Amino acid sequence: MLEILSLVAIGLALYTLNASRNSAQKLGEEVMRLKGEVEALKASGVALPSPEAEPIAETLETVREAATDERAPADFTSPWTAKSGEADAGRAIFGGETSAVPTEAVAASETAEEGAAAPAVTPAKPKESFESRIGARWAVWVGGIALALGGIFMVKYSIEAGLLSPAVRLSLAAAFGLVLMAAGEFVRRRTQPLIANAFQNAMIPGVLTAAGAITLFAVTYVSYEFYFYFGPVTAFVLLAAVSFATIGLSLLHGQALAGLGLLASMLTPALVATQEPSAWGLFGFLIVAWLATFAAARIRRWQVVPALANAGMALWSVLYLSQASTVDVVPALVALLVLALGHGLIWPGAVKAEDLPQPADAKSSDALDRLLAPPAVAVSLTGALAMTFPALVLASAVPTLAHADYAFVIITLALAVLGALRGWAVYAAILSGIAVLMGTASIAAVPGGIFLDGIGTLAPPTLEGTTPVAVVAGPLPVNLLLVLAVLYAAIGLAGVRLRSALPGFAAVWSVLAPAVPFAVLSISFFTFGNLSFDAKHGLLALVLGLVFFAAAEAFSREQGEEEGLFLPQWTLSAGGFAFLVLALHALTDGLVTTLGIILLGTIAVFATRLRRWPVLPWLMAGAAAVVAGRIAWEPTIVGAANLSKTPVFNQLLAGYGIPAVLLAVSAFELRRWPGERIRNLLQALASLFLLLTAAILVRHGMNGGVLDSSVPTLGEQATYTLLVIGASAIMMSLDLKSPSPVFRYGSMVVGGLSVLSVLSAHFIGLNPYFTGELLGKWPVLDLLLVGYLLPGIAYGGLAWYARGRRPMPYVIMLALSGVALVFAWVTLSVRRYWHGEGIADWKGFLQSETYTYSVVWLLLGVLLLAVGSKFDSKSIRLASAGLVLIAVVKVFLIDMANLEGILRALSFIGLGAVLIGIGLFYQKILSGKSGTGEKPELNAQA
Repeated sequence: MLEILSLVAIGLALYTLNASRNSAQKLGEEVMRLKGEVEALKASGVALPSPEAEPIAETLETVREAATDERAPADFTSPWTAKSGEADAGRAIFGGETSAVPTEAVAASETAEEGAAAPAVTPAKPKESFESRIGARWAVWVGGIALALGGIFMVKYSIEAGLLSPAVRLSLAAAFGLVLMAAGEFVRRRTQPLIANAFQNAMIPGVLTAAGAITLFAVTYVSYEFYFYFGPVTAFVLLAAVSFATIGLSLLHGQALAGLGLLASMLTPALVATQEPSAWGLFGFLIVAWLATFAAARIRRWQVVPALANAGMALWSVLYLSQASTVDVVPALVALLVLALGHGLIWPGAVKAEDLPQPADAKSSDALDRLLAPPAVAVSLTGALAMTFPALVLASAVPTLAHADYAFVIITLALAVLGALRGWAVYAAILSGIAVLMGTASIAAVPGGIFLDGIGTLAPPTLEGTTPVAVVAGPLPVNLLLVLAVLYAAIGLAGVRLRSALPGFAAVWSVLAPAVPFAVLSISFFTFGNLSFDAKHGLLALVLGLVFFAAAEAFSREQGEEEGLFLPQWTLSAGGFAFLVLALHALTDGLVTTLGIILLGTIAVFATRLRRWPVLPWLMAGAAAVVAGRIAWEPTIVGAANLSKTPVFNQLLAGYGIPAVLLAVSAFELRRWPGERIRNLLQALASLFLLLTAAILVRHGMNGGVLDSSVPTLGEQATYTLLVIGASAIMMSLDLKSPSPVFRYGSMVVGGLSVLSVLSAHFIGLNPYFTGELLGKWPVLDLLLVGYLLPGIAYGGLAWYARGRRPMPYVIMLALSGVALVFAWVTLSVRRYWHGEGIADWKGFLQSETYTYSVVWLLLGVLLLAVGSKFDSKSIRLASAGLVLIAVVKVFLIDMANLEGILRALSFIGLGAVLIGIGLFYQKILSGKSGTGEKPELNAQA
């Protein structure tokens, strides 16, 4: 059955060849006839310019003049004559003889003139029919596969049947493969002009050639693997020759054949095994195959096959570096460097700037699409990935693999250079940064099963009772990482300069240039450096910071006074500032570092007097963020052991207070700055740092110079509450003098947060009734005064100050918070009077104590009513009514059940007298008399 299929496939191929030959012959005859007509027209003197040389209208005018010539015409048969059944429309002169000019030409000229002004409409490409797909495409590919399988199965059949010797069988198979390749070339020469454009991906010559190549490849491999006719070297050379010949023939037969040759070349090293494998031999062969593929791709401008070549190179590199028993880094490094050079010089090579047009009026989305989809994007992306993955494998092998660190650095820098020199290599630039970051992090991380010893080298861990196992490891490449940071910064700045004609690409490099070296230097410093003082990292960071500020100045001068966002100015300035901050961390410690960072931000703000860069004020915000992060990491600024216990005048005052002052000064300096957001942000940060300063100093003083060794008390919490209330009043005052949304909304946010704090801490969490905290020996001048009465009075004053300046609900909230705190002070003071400085709930209640609560609550209600009437405050009067209601409920529900004798009677008598008095008071002040000029109601304001 297999033999029949093979013969049928060969017959189909011969039939196709004969049919193609006949078609080509007919086509050639038609071409010769047309050529004769053209030569005759030229000989007659009629100009036939090409469409590219002259407009169509001029050409048509020339034809019309020839058609309307007065000289006697003569008939001239031509394939360009008019349609069947139509008369000749004009004549033309041909060297003494006359001939009819086709009617179609005259009609076409008239039609072209009428529609000259109409825009050209490109007709839609017709959809390929099902018949075309089946007959012209699928049949070709299936036939090619059948031919290849036929050759293989013939060899298999001859082996099974024992018809011929192995050498003869293989020779016949090889001859069959050569015949197929020759047939492919013969068919190509005879039929390609007819079918090349219509069926480019189903070319019969290419299929025949591919079938022959597969047959030769199979014959060579069988001769080596099963019959041992060839040694490894000979087999390798023959397989390589077949692969390269296939790649070379792909220039004639198309990209599919190139892919087949590439696949064969990538499989060749895997199929041929030797006792002593050579890395140089492996990667030397891969380099040659890769270069051959890219040379063919450059000539034909292919993308699929070179992308597959990149994938194959990456796969072989990763497998060798990660799986080989003995690894030599240099051959793989050379292969990857050749890959980088091949992309830069062969394909895509020197892509011109006009291949990436970026008009000034282009939308940002269009610009982004052009940036991320450059010419030959498949080739550039796969090439960058082919260098990135081996580089990461090498980084993960540091320091156990010799020279892996140097190879990692060289590969990533080569990728960066490619990204800087070529305008299409945006993915090379981006992936170079990613590779550097991930590789550096991998080097800094502890490899599996290995830990750092005390001298900066790697040592193997040992288990108790086992023998230590030696691990070959070199010193950690700290200096190499610093060199990597410097070189990448230089390449990045060069990329910004070289890609200035492509703003999007230049913006990418302006981000990568400072960000990647900063990350490398930071990882190196925090992993391998001396955190107290490290001159190496510190001085290098200082130099790089100054370099990036100088680069920002140079690029800004080139930009001039143009409007709009100039991204390199932002990114390079921010990068320079980040390096200076890192230098402070490396060269200083503790309080000096904190103050130095905020001072750098202040200098950046005052630098706006010299350079009106929008980025400069935002550097102060970044400095404040870094200081806040340092405070969150170490609230004591200098460490708990080094913190002075002197109240107020200690390191905390400088570490928290000076940043607050400098932030306020910076906000004031920017009072005329056109951007309001940064000024508002600095005002908010100054307020925040001021509150932090006061709060941290209170905690330090109330806990004996210790910040983290005791839980908060009611007195400490009350101090925080008073500070927040004061901050809200200060922000309100600043808003009245210099209106600002930060002060306006910030004062209300702070006030609202303080109310929540009071509800959670003063009334529940730190209430002495629940906690049992002692109030102090002195009545009135005790913890209740600080915890309840003073905050209550402060809330009352803040509510009075906010009347007419803040929304009414906010004012009412403050007033009710003050009343609640005063009520709590009165109530807890009554309990202190009966129980002493310990008022814990486990002591229960006395009858006289219960009666006192009723009396005090009623008196407090009357007092609040008087105060509310005095200050014309509806909210205070409503609070007084609430207290009276609470007293009424208590008398009827609690006093009636718990009090006995005279106390019960006095409770009700007193309640009745007070309620009657309150009623008379309201009748007097609310009814009003006519003509007195008094307000009919006193609840117009809260």
